[in-house]
Amino acid sequence: MVWEVLKDALDRRVKATGTDVLDVLDTGGGSGSFAVPVAQLGHRVTVVDPSPNALFALERRTAEAGVAERVRGVQGDVHGLFDVVEPGSYDIVLCHGVLEYVDDPVEGVRNAVDALRPEGAISLLVAGLGGAVIARALAGHFAEARQALTDPAGRWGDGDPVPRRFTAEQLTELCGEAGVEVGAVHGVRIFADLVPGVLVDTEPGALDALLKLEAAAAELSAFHSVASQLHVLGEKHA
Repeated sequence: MVWEVLKDALDRRVKATGTDVLDVLDTGGGSGSFAVPVAQLGHRVTVVDPSPNALFALERRTAEAGVAERVRGVQGDVHGLFDVVEPGSYDIVLCHGVLEYVDDPVEGVRNAVDALRPEGAISLLVAGLGGAVIARALAGHFAEARQALTDPAGRWGDGDPVPRRFTAEQLTELCGEAGVEVGAVHGVRIFADLVPGVLVDTEPGALDALLKLEAAAAELSAFHSVASQLHVLGEKHA
């Protein structure tokens, strides 16, 4: 679902800018799960990631996909973003799975926005609070579910591998403070993490039906509070 939204955003920016080749920045892009398909559409992609291993995997992956000349990997993070890239140089910035781990999400979003050209688009993907609460409760960890509800960072305990989770309201507020006009909010993995895998694997047509259900519910605000992840697509104010 995130890819379909992102692809549509890329198409719109192509029409708005009048160029077939966009400059895309993928912060925390890792081994290129989004960078490679974006480059396969013909766009130039810069991936910024703190992990040398991830960047090595990115190099190998882009070579295998035949897009190495369109993808550049540099070591860094969103807090020190302008040590490695120029501000105001990108048509679209991806910030997926980053804000949960940075020391200051406000600064993280602001830097990502400052990397955009005027009216450029930003794609944010974060861990959702509601999905984690439901997952812990369904696993029988009721105290941990309640802990996540009351914890300022949305963590269910010391063993929680995710440092921070967000509600849709918190995410849109971050965007507003950074000068982003939010175009759409999507719930991601609303049902997928709750459905038994054996059902999807063995029931004919189940996976396709599940994907269609996810897509149908993604933009409905009633389901944002229970999604495992939240996605925001916004545009930098001119």
